[in-house]
Amino acid sequence: MSKTVVITGGSGAVGRALVKLYVAEGFQTAFTYNQNEDSANQLIKETNALAIKANLTNQNDVDNVIRKVIEKFQQIDILINNAGKVQIMPLALIEEEDWDDIIAANLKSMFLMTKGVVRNMIQRKQGIIINIGSIAGHRMLEVPVHYATAKAGVSGFTLSLATELSRYNIRVNEVIPGLLTQGVGKNVPEKELSHYTEHTSLGRPGEPEEVADLVFYLTSEKSKYINAQSIHINGGI
Repeated sequence: MSKTVVITGGSGAVGRALVKLYVAEGFQTAFTYNQNEDSANQLIKETNALAIKANLTNQNDVDNVIRKVIEKFQQIDILINNAGKVQIMPLALIEEEDWDDIIAANLKSMFLMTKGVVRNMIQRKQGIIINIGSIAGHRMLEVPVHYATAKAGVSGFTLSLATELSRYNIRVNEVIPGLLTQGVGKNVPEKELSHYTEHTSLGRPGEPEEVADLVFYLTSEKSKYINAQSIHINGGI
């Protein structure tokens, strides 16, 4: 029986790469999206994956996602928490609602999806969870403070969750991409891009497909002894 993977934020750059890879490898694949309908519709045409529109900061939407996946595939073997949001502004301009919005989009969504999916995994005493972080939460970079804070929180969430769920044979790891050629990285000013590549040992930003390849490895049998790790993929910075 094919394994089932749920990928949040499937219409973004890394999300698209993940969906395409898992479908190509024969997985029963479902993904969520929120605002980027054009990208989601194109991905549906290319992959025939199950697509579910949802605001993952809303409990009812999350419940609906999990219900639809279970109805179609009966189980969830892998959860990839990839959904997130960035807002570019200095601290002085960040309002309380901005802070709450970014924390919710990057952390609350991860909490709600994980809590919902884990019930199915615990019943079956197996599962894999991958949380997508960001270099913004781990390096001294000029990035928005609320986004950096949220992404740093992903590491704490991963470590604590891995400790709690290991007794149920559920592995939890984090993948921390650096600057990529697509997604948020596509809009980085040339000056900042040059600074990044100059300080990266490989001298270039990464590709979404390279992140997807690492995630895929961490959800394979070849990585069954890897747990509670935050793994950077940033070209060496």
